[in-house]
Amino acid sequence: RMHSEYVTVKDAAAMLGISPNTLRSWGAAGAIVEYRHPVNNYRLYKRMDVEELRRKLERPRVSSPGIQA
Repeated sequence: RMHSEYVTVKDAAAMLGISPNTLRSWGAAGAIVEYRHPVNNYRLYKRMDVEELRRKLERPRVSSPGIQA
């Protein structure tokens, strides 16, 4: 088993609340860095990168003070 610093597509997608295919497309677009398992060439993501992306996704959108929707 790989060191827990890295997570699989399935685990990273679950952490982010998105589908594995969405995560793969974000990786291809450069939104998150993809690594490859040295033996089977599977995609892996650094847990730290996934957690950072999750924080960005969860950050509330703040409107300017005094402006009402």
